[in-house]
Amino acid sequence: MSDEEKEPRKSGSGPRLRLGALSGLLAGFAALAVAELVAAGVRPQAGPVVAVGGAAIDRTPTAVKDWAIRNFGTNDKLILQLGIVTVLALFALALGVLALYHRRIGAAGVLVFGLVGAVAATSRPDSTSLTDALPSFVGALVAALLLHALIGRLLPPHRLQADSPEPVGEGWDRRGFVIAATAAAAASAGAGVLGRAVNSASAKDAVASRRNISLPVPNSPAPAVPRGAQVRVKGTSSFITPNKDFYRVDTALVVPRVDATTWRLRLHGTGVRRPLTLSFDDLLRRELIERDITLTCVSNEVGGPYVGNARWIGVRLAGLLAECGVRPPSKGGPADQLVARSVDGMTIGSPVEDVMDGRDALLAVGMNGEPLPFDHGFPVRMVVPGLYGYVSACKWITDIELTTFDAYDSYWVKRDWAREAPAKTQSRIDTPKPFARPKTGTVMVAGVAWAQHRGIDKVEIRVDDGPWAEAALAAEDSRDTWRQWSYPWQATKGGHTLTVRATDRTGEVQTEQRTRTVPDGASGWHSVVVTVE
Repeated sequence: MSDEEKEPRKSGSGPRLRLGALSGLLAGFAALAVAELVAAGVRPQAGPVVAVGGAAIDRTPTAVKDWAIRNFGTNDKLILQLGIVTVLALFALALGVLALYHRRIGAAGVLVFGLVGAVAATSRPDSTSLTDALPSFVGALVAALLLHALIGRLLPPHRLQADSPEPVGEGWDRRGFVIAATAAAAASAGAGVLGRAVNSASAKDAVASRRNISLPVPNSPAPAVPRGAQVRVKGTSSFITPNKDFYRVDTALVVPRVDATTWRLRLHGTGVRRPLTLSFDDLLRRELIERDITLTCVSNEVGGPYVGNARWIGVRLAGLLAECGVRPPSKGGPADQLVARSVDGMTIGSPVEDVMDGRDALLAVGMNGEPLPFDHGFPVRMVVPGLYGYVSACKWITDIELTTFDAYDSYWVKRDWAREAPAKTQSRIDTPKPFARPKTGTVMVAGVAWAQHRGIDKVEIRVDDGPWAEAALAAEDSRDTWRQWSYPWQATKGGHTLTVRATDRTGEVQTEQRTRTVPDGASGWHSVVVTVE
C-alpha cells in the first residue's frame, strides 16, 4: 500500500476516536438520565449514583470516613457524588473507544456497570424489593443500545457485517452520527429533567405535610434562656444555633422526604409487653415537652464545628417505653439496647438505661419553634442529652426495637465505634481565631464548653506555658446545654498560644491527652496560635 493510501486512514482515526469517546459519554449520560427517571417511579434512593454512593459509604474504612468529614464537612456527600460521576464518565469514555474496535464488547461493558448499580441498590439496608434494581438495569440497557447504535454510525458498511478488530478510515455515516448523537443528548436531557420533576412532585406531599403542621403549645415549655447566657463578644457562637447553621453529619446521599400524614413508628422487641404503632398525629396529641439540648457529633475533632444547641419539642421517650411495659436493666428489664431505625436503613443503638434514667430523652417533632427541617429528621427524630449522636440521635426514625448489645450491633458499632458513648467534657475557643493578629492591650478571649447532662463548673485559660486563669462563665441554661465563657487577656506583642480546658460538675477536668474521634470521641485541649501586633 502506498503512503498516499495510508494517509486518509491515519488522518481520520484521531477524530473518530474522539467521536467514539463521545459516544461512550453520551451513553453514560443516557444511562444516568433514564435511571433517574425510572427511580422516580420506584424510589429516589434506588438511583445508581445514590445506591453506589451509599454502598461506597458503607464499605469505606472508618478512618477514611473520618478524614472526609474532617476535611469536607457537610460537603462530603457532594464530593462523593462528584467522584462517582467522574469515575463513570471516565469509564464511559473508555468503553466508547473500546466499542470502536469491538462494538459488542463495549456495549456489554455498559451492562456490567448496570449490574453493579442494580446489586448496590438491592443490597442497601433500606431496600425492600427487587424493583430497586430497575433504575440501574433499564438505564444500562438503554445506554448499551445507544452505544451500539452510535458506534454503528462511525463504521463503514462492511464493518457492520464483520466485527473486524480495527476501524477503517472512510465510509462512515457522518450526518447520521451527528443526528443520532444530537437526538440522544436531547432525549437524555429530557429524561433527566422529567425524572427530577417527578421526584420533586413526589416530594411535594412531604413538603405540604410539613407546611401544614402547627405544633401545639408544649405542656412543659422550656424556661426562657437566662439573661447573660450569651457572651457579648464578637465572634462567639450564638447560644441557640439557628436551624440553617446546625451541623449535619449522616450517611444519607438523598435527604429523605417523608410525608408526615403516612409516617408510622413501630415500637416492639424484647421486654415490650404491649407493642405500639404511632402516627404523627398520635404523637402531637400526647404530652409534649420543650427543652434546650446541645448535640455533639462523635466525629467532632477538638475545637471542631460539629456541635450545636437547639430548642427541641417532643414526647418523652421513657414514657412511651414505660407504656409498652419496658423496664430498664437496673429494674430487671431484659433489654439493654434500644435500636432505632431510619427510613433510609440507618440503625442507631442507644443504652436503655440512659434513655430511661430521667433525662429528657425525646422523640422530637420540633426544632427552634418549627417542625423539624428535612435535613434534621422530619417528621420525627431522637434526641438524648449526654450521648453522642451516633448512639442517640436517629433522624427520620420509623422503628424502635428493644434488644441487647450482645444480640445486635448497630451500623456504627459494626464499623469499630464504641457501643456506648457518653459525650466527653470539651471546650473551644471561638475568638480570637487561629492565626489572628490582634493589637496589644485587652483582647477578649471567648468560646463555649459542654459536658451534656453533667454541666460545666469551670473554664480556664492558659497563655503559652503560664499558669491557668479562670474565665468568667456566662449564665447556665441547663446542664444539658453548652455554656459560654470569656476572659480579658492583656495581650503583649509577639506570638502566643492560647489554650482552654473545662471542668464539669462532677469535678472531672478535661483531659490533656489528645485522642482521635474513633472509637468514642476526640479528647484533648483546644489551642489557637495568634500574633499580637
